[in-house]
Amino acid sequence: MATTKIKPQTKSDKVIALLGRAKGASLDEICEASNWQPHSARTFMTGLRKKGFVLAREQRGDGGTAYRITSFPAAEDASA
Repeated sequence: MATTKIKPQTKSDKVIALLGRAKGASLDEICEASNWQPHSARTFMTGLRKKGFVLAREQRGDGGTAYRITSFPAAEDASA
């Protein structure tokens, strides 16, 4: 019987998944999911922008701010 090992989801993967949702994610949601401090979460989002992700900053109805990925980098750009 062959068993396949599933790679554990990294903090980066979790945050990218949150940012990829239609409603995006607040800074608090990102910090809670990743166990990062707010400055680390902001630095991560800056790194995503440098890698070619396009992030939008939007106001939510509750007065909070949400961040959302609106465009992912092209496949050939992602390897760089």
